[in-house]
Amino acid sequence: MTLQMTEQHTQKPALHLLLAAPRGFCAGVDRAIRIVELALEKHGAPVYVRHEIVHNRFVVDSLKAKGAIFVEELDEVPEGAHVVFSAHGVPKSVPHDAENRGLDYLDATCPLVSKVHRQAERQVESGRHILFVGHEGHPEVVGTLGQVPAGSITLIETEDDARSVTVADPENLAFLTQTTLSVDDTAHIVAILETRFPSIVAPKGEDICYATSNRQAAVKAIAERCQLVLVIGAPNSSNSLRLVEVAERCGTPARLVQRAAEIDLDWLNGVSTLGLTAGASAPELLVREIVDLLGEHFTIEEEQVVNAEESIAFKLPRSLAADADAA
Repeated sequence: MTLQMTEQHTQKPALHLLLAAPRGFCAGVDRAIRIVELALEKHGAPVYVRHEIVHNRFVVDSLKAKGAIFVEELDEVPEGAHVVFSAHGVPKSVPHDAENRGLDYLDATCPLVSKVHRQAERQVESGRHILFVGHEGHPEVVGTLGQVPAGSITLIETEDDARSVTVADPENLAFLTQTTLSVDDTAHIVAILETRFPSIVAPKGEDICYATSNRQAAVKAIAERCQLVLVIGAPNSSNSLRLVEVAERCGTPARLVQRAAEIDLDWLNGVSTLGLTAGASAPELLVREIVDLLGEHFTIEEEQVVNAEESIAFKLPRSLAADADAA
């Protein structure tokens, strides 16, 4: 742990700020944003992006300012345009449609999501039905379900779903999970599935990604020491919402904010120690924005609470790697 004093003014009340680490951007988000930036540098504006590249309004608006145009469906992309698929992954039908239309596309799917896609394909090829633990409608779930034929995968959202699901062949089952789930909730669901279906095949390696697990553990490390936790993230960001839940389950109130301007200083009445973290799609710039705001009203004592070190980096698509090296 490291301590840092910032802007001492005796007139201001003291606030001990616990900064969870790791926090913010993960390797998959870094890669996805870089793909859009390099595509813009290589091809010029506009470059189209199917769905938000990552779930963060600041990031999306920053890329819009550089010439990215965000669309929900491929039919919104004009002929001859360049398009990028988001980090959450897409159903197989999307690249097929792009190829049929002759669109030049780049796939920014996080490699850890792609790993789940490959496992889904292998399990179905092996004749197993998949029970997929995830949140209905989330882009990552939509993308994963779209990797295999309809009817070969069943979505499990809750423990009740795990208790009640019926399958045609209990001896030929596998389970996979969304990468941004609650580690604890998922463990409970998986335990039910493994009890009900002893032959069920588990994924090779943990499906919940390292960044999700690390950020949840980092929140646990600070939650019991503070009276409030602020999580920087978007309302549609699964991993950010899970961080709020983790803090609350530790008995500490938590609030999700996208920018410093959303903070109500009344939330800090009676708070002497505040926790601060950021979801995997939130840049560090937004963390410092909030620290600066707090510094206008409090004498801040910052403490970095390091729970894990992250050094993972993912390769760029070959078509962009040379451009990145040149830059």
